[in-house]
Amino acid sequence: MLFQAPALDSLETEVLVQIEELKSTLSYALSSAPGRWYGLLRRSTFARAIRGSNSIEGYNVSVDDAIAAAEGEEPLEADAVVWQEITGYRTAMTYVLQLAGDPHFRYSTDLIRSLHFMLLQHNLRKHPGRWRPGPIVVHDQERDAVVYEAPGAGEVPALMDALMVSLNLADGLPDLVRAAMAHLNLVMIHPFADGNGRMARCLQSLVLARTGVLAPPFSSIEEYFGHNTRAYYDVLAEVGGGAWHPERVARPWIRFCLTAHYQQAGTLLRRTRELGRLWELLETEAGKRGLPERMILALADAAMGHRVRNATYRSAAEVSENTAGRDLKVLMDQELLVAEGEKRGRFYTGSPILRDLRARVREDRKLDDPFGSPP
Repeated sequence: MLFQAPALDSLETEVLVQIEELKSTLSYALSSAPGRWYGLLRRSTFARAIRGSNSIEGYNVSVDDAIAAAEGEEPLEADAVVWQEITGYRTAMTYVLQLAGDPHFRYSTDLIRSLHFMLLQHNLRKHPGRWRPGPIVVHDQERDAVVYEAPGAGEVPALMDALMVSLNLADGLPDLVRAAMAHLNLVMIHPFADGNGRMARCLQSLVLARTGVLAPPFSSIEEYFGHNTRAYYDVLAEVGGGAWHPERVARPWIRFCLTAHYQQAGTLLRRTRELGRLWELLETEAGKRGLPERMILALADAAMGHRVRNATYRSAAEVSENTAGRDLKVLMDQELLVAEGEKRGRFYTGSPILRDLRARVREDRKLDDPFGSPP
């Protein structure tokens, strides 16, 4: 037996409708976005998902290093140990995005084990790609207490088989609920010696990406989880009840995930509007200065508070390393970018001119709670 989704009550159904309306609006906004800045938003969103999911496990990187991971570049600040964790998750999530539109796709335990190997292949002591060999408990470091004891290792293969069967069935559940239950069941089964939380979030993102409602990178709610780590752990502890209890009601978890979707869709919609207006201002600024349109990619990144590097700019603008270097020097001479660091460690940040343009398009970031109480 696995955890089962509760029948949605009237408020949950109403919230689900609100989320679908938000996502429909977001989908339209994204589909009509110019390709140049759509790419920047897509990259940033993917990077924030990677950063959010890993931060829950204590592997913290800056947004700029998360973007570097998404682009396959070297980090500015992250140490070697953290970077291995980040890039492992990047590899697994990249494969998830590739599977989103696969017409021959089926959920299988082999897929889950392969994703886990991608995640932890750098540390063979953690048995990447294999079910855990023995018992496991979840220890809350902050409270110095055991908060969950997973089912026995001998039960894992059958439970994971049952989870895959449930995912391959047309069960009639709303997609968002189905994805949330996949996450809940995997994290409660705790099938691996390490990386269970990240694998559960990876699986949820895969289920969401395959819905086709939004482009796959915009479907994830991992950024929200990363910003609400304590609440995330608390609701899992509440539903789990300290051990494998699939008879327990999953409603608090479903409401937490619906809140995450509502908040994340609202955040992405705001960012889309802001970036669209910012791009228009930067086009005007570049036109006044006689700058080619491709340079707006660097200006937009810097105006949004990101560090611009030669590698990330040349990838976005599709130019050579030498051309990228010349472009960045021009923008520095125009007092639009400020150079920091030396040689290979050099990056560029936005000047006061760009910060002023950014301030002009910034919206209120406060979003209401769809259930009328703290998530």
